[in-house]
Amino acid sequence: MLTASYNGPGKNVLVRGLNRNCNHDLKNLFKGAAAVASSKPGPFEEFYAALVAKGMKPEMARLTLARKIATIVLIVWKKGVSFDAQYLKPQTA
Repeated sequence: MLTASYNGPGKNVLVRGLNRNCNHDLKNLFKGAAAVASSKPGPFEEFYAALVAKGMKPEMARLTLARKIATIVLIVWKKGVSFDAQYLKPQTA
């Protein structure tokens, strides 16, 4: 993970991001999938709408949805299971 900080006059800003060798094609694929899924009726749209209803900015809600889609893809791929809308339920801590 890249971490940079700037200590200007009275400012302390911390910027975090992905490492330099991230796969930009996959990143764009999941962000595009989230943009489409958030506008089509279904469980992904409901997940997105719930995040926005809680006060999250739409851009951050789409990013959260993209991350959730990536997680679901990994689960389906690694475990060989079918998609289940239960994967969209928030985890209880």
